[in-house]
Amino acid sequence: MSRYFPSTEEMGRHTVFGKVNVRTYVGDQVQVSLADIPADGVVDWHAHPQEQLGVVVEGRALFQIGDEEKELGPGDVFYIPGNVRHRVVPLGGPVKAVDIFHPIRDEYR
Repeated sequence: MSRYFPSTEEMGRHTVFGKVNVRTYVGDQVQVSLADIPADGVVDWHAHPQEQLGVVVEGRALFQIGDEEKELGPGDVFYIPGNVRHRVVPLGGPVKAVDIFHPIRDEYR
């Protein structure tokens, strides 16, 4: 395993919310997740203590963060402070996003 150039096979793999596939890689202090949300999948309401910063890579989705909501598409960035409830609903097709977490989410190693 290369510490600096992990292959897809070396990343953690998780299925969350029934249908959402997530690949993760953990550094010393930060974690990156590649989320694939199918058209019929939803990242349902939840919260976690970690900060989350991300960017939509493909597709469009309704992001609900705290008491705000916004439709995002490729290149749009979102920020979720720790312990703030949030939800993501795809709009018209699958969605791919890159998420960065700090500190690391141990359940996603």
